[in-house]
Amino acid sequence: MKISVSWLQQYVPLQLDIEALVDSLTMVGLEVESVFDRYAYLTTVRVGKVVEVGPHPNADRLQRCRVETGREAFQVICGAPNVREGQRVALALPGTQLPDGRILTEGVIRGEASFGMICSEMELGLGPDASGIMVLDPALSVGDSLKDALALSDTVLDIDLTPNRPDCLSVVGIAREVAAIQGTEMSRPDTGIDDREDRISQMTSVTIDAPKHCPRYAARLVTGVTVGPSPFWIQDRLLSVGLRPINNIVDVTNFVMMEMGQPLHAFDFDHLAGHRIVVRTARKGEPFVTLDEKERLLDEDMLMICDGEKPVAVGGVMGGLNSEIEEGTSRVLIESACFSPVSIRRTARKLGLGTEASHRFERGVDPAGTVEALNRAARLIAELGGGRIEEGLIDVHPRPWQPKRLNLSIAETNRLLGIDLSEDEMRRRLESIGFRVERMDDASLSVLAPSFRVDVSRPEDLMEEIARLSGYDRIPATFPPMTSVARAPSRKQELRRRVREALSGFGFAEAINYSFISRESCDILRLPTDDPRRRMIGLLNPLSEDPAVLRTSMVPGLLDTIRRNIAWQVRDLRLFEIGRVYFDHEMDDRPAHEEEILAGVWTGRRRMAGWSAKETDCDFYDTKGTAESLLHRLWIPGVVFTAMESRQCYYTRPGRTASLLIEDKPSGLVGEVHPEVLGRFDIKQPVFLFEIHLNRLLASAPDTVTARPLPKYPATSRDVTLIIDRDLESQSVLRTVVDMEESLVEDVRLFDVYEGQPIPRGKKSISFRILYRSSEKTLEDETVNRLHKDVTDRLLSVFSATLPE
Repeated sequence: MKISVSWLQQYVPLQLDIEALVDSLTMVGLEVESVFDRYAYLTTVRVGKVVEVGPHPNADRLQRCRVETGREAFQVICGAPNVREGQRVALALPGTQLPDGRILTEGVIRGEASFGMICSEMELGLGPDASGIMVLDPALSVGDSLKDALALSDTVLDIDLTPNRPDCLSVVGIAREVAAIQGTEMSRPDTGIDDREDRISQMTSVTIDAPKHCPRYAARLVTGVTVGPSPFWIQDRLLSVGLRPINNIVDVTNFVMMEMGQPLHAFDFDHLAGHRIVVRTARKGEPFVTLDEKERLLDEDMLMICDGEKPVAVGGVMGGLNSEIEEGTSRVLIESACFSPVSIRRTARKLGLGTEASHRFERGVDPAGTVEALNRAARLIAELGGGRIEEGLIDVHPRPWQPKRLNLSIAETNRLLGIDLSEDEMRRRLESIGFRVERMDDASLSVLAPSFRVDVSRPEDLMEEIARLSGYDRIPATFPPMTSVARAPSRKQELRRRVREALSGFGFAEAINYSFISRESCDILRLPTDDPRRRMIGLLNPLSEDPAVLRTSMVPGLLDTIRRNIAWQVRDLRLFEIGRVYFDHEMDDRPAHEEEILAGVWTGRRRMAGWSAKETDCDFYDTKGTAESLLHRLWIPGVVFTAMESRQCYYTRPGRTASLLIEDKPSGLVGEVHPEVLGRFDIKQPVFLFEIHLNRLLASAPDTVTARPLPKYPATSRDVTLIIDRDLESQSVLRTVVDMEESLVEDVRLFDVYEGQPIPRGKKSISFRILYRSSEKTLEDETVNRLHKDVTDRLLSVFSATLPE
């Protein structure tokens, strides 16, 4: 928000210098980002003396002038009819940036060099006269900068306002704050209009069909106006805050908006069908051409200002081309309304239209200031346009604003702010910015917030006002009391730490993705219609149309991360993520539960090529080994990997997916991502993943680990090879050996699987090694051989296996 100090001084006399003003505004929460003098460009414009004027040798309407600036003289080509010898003129030297953005350079005009420009008032932004050059007072010293010679200075403050302070989006709003800082009074613009009759009701009407979107709509009619350029003073005010003058009618609406914070709109009354206004929501797909000459398709939740037949403005955002003020406009209907901030915000975002008006309506305008701004604009339009205000006011107010009374505890305010203010000090600070304060009892105040403070709704807001008006720099720095006893991390926190530590040791990097995914993610993952992961929770206000629901799977986020990395030529990736997934309740909109999931992906090479090893790609067993090693690190008992049924392999490849069981409970999976899923993410290389339910790990992870002594006696091993059915999992054979609970069997490991000749069709050969050891003595071969035969016979019987010939 740009504020011209000279404009500000019309409403509050400044007792502070600029530096103190900037510091004071910043300390009350209105941070001043930058300070500049809007006439700084005049430092390179000099007071020059025309010492010679002659005809241009190659042009009839140009003259060749010689202008002195004290020590130097410049040749300047000039086309103004009023240039004369001996005049003091404004000479813009090369390098000067004019208000319209042009930067002067040395040039050649019709064959003659020109080293600057003798400027008019309009070219310098100092007046409306463009008919000739600006002739200065002959008493001015030649060579001085025009800024110093004319004592031109207008400091502009660029204030960074937080979204909760729409009351300061105006010169009057900032003046109110400055008056409170200085302890002085401020003046307001004269807005009184003497309405003796109600003529306007016979000429027009306003109907509000969407009171939720528009709780108030006021209008006045000015007739007999003449559209033309605004006087220089109003143009200058608009330019000082970065707005472009258009004509006297439109400029007044912009001027009042910047002055009082209330956006206004002016309609050509004769272009309104039926000479009436209807406020309604748009029809879906309804086309409308805005003032920027672009056709826009509307939604049914967008607020429209219409006449008796058609839309004429997008409410609170931008007017329509079909009712704009034109050169021949003679009757002007002025709109001043209060719109729903949520409605305007959504409309402006959907249409991609951000305007000064929508910026204010999105944050909330003063619901009780609608008529005051309307009267101000009507008076100015009548004055500058030579028109007449038709007596009477239309003010349709289906949802009147009601002031809210708040109770403020004096002791609680001092406690929370860490200061010691009396009741009178608190009252004085609040009353200085328009709050009405009454004493309830010795301990509390009753406070009525002014209508322009739409952000104040609870006692804590009042405390914030007292804090900032006291000065944030005056609040002492304190530290919260902290106990010296540290609390041990919870079991879940400790489990997360150990998981991160282990996977980082395995070469994985942690990824952190948004908890939002696309609604199409379930289709991309090929989930069936009855899968619980399709019960997604929609976001009320998504960042964009794509991530519009809370995730029910970690897989889409990790695959998208892989896609992004591959796009940057990073093809070898090991990533993991710990996060929550969310499932909707079947009966209502609240989430039934959240689950914490550990997910990891591996793609690309297992290792780089080197002198000691060839380059190889990762595969299913690398990912399975990672999950296995992680569970072993966490001392998780009863871990079994078993082939997943093909009908359950939705986003993984059948035959290359294993279910993870922990103590016979389904706890996750390991597998290769299905090529169809990879294709939807534009990934052209295999990806392997694992998913583990963290709560299952937490339930099975032991709180303590029991150690046992190192063995004193040597171990001995025996190998066995069995021919079993091809579809039988090797894990089942190994598990049977463990379940025999032979005290001398210490370990069993698979080391070979073979299919093909001479193994019969439908069969496979598996070889595993059993380690035997006693904790009491060295085992003799006879004992080991007998026990090994018993184990082998047991396996042959249970699995109908045979020994190789």
